[in-house]
Amino acid sequence: MRVPMKVDYGVRALVDLAHHYGQGPVQTAEIASRQSVPEPYLDQLLTTLSKFGFVRSRRGPQGGHMLARPPSEVTLEMIVSTLEGSSAPLDCIEEPAECILSRACAQRDVWRSVEEAVQAVLSSTTLADLANRQRQLAVRGMYQI
Repeated sequence: MRVPMKVDYGVRALVDLAHHYGQGPVQTAEIASRQSVPEPYLDQLLTTLSKFGFVRSRRGPQGGHMLARPPSEVTLEMIVSTLEGSSAPLDCIEEPAECILSRACAQRDVWRSVEEAVQAVLSSTTLADLANRQRQLAVRGMYQI
């Protein structure tokens, strides 16, 4: 499975906001700089994430973006399905009737197993999990020689 850039950048932005959860709005420029995401593209992503209830935005000099829900309540599966739709590797996984070979296709069974494994990981990983991992990796990285 290849992770689309939109999902990668969206998750990066949300993890950044998770690091600042409860501390007030974070400006787009700050997120873009920390996460190496082009600011205009990030603006588009944050608008989309806001429409779907992941982010709240406030205009003005003290404005910015913040998570609309606690990081522990937002899973990667929710983010991926919002930004990308289906993550199924083949259309026949979701619509078996679309392929005349679906009923007796060993390949389809393998790809369905792959999809189920991916979904299990995505649905059990939250923004809080990723933010905690990010903190641990940053601390570990500071002490390497």
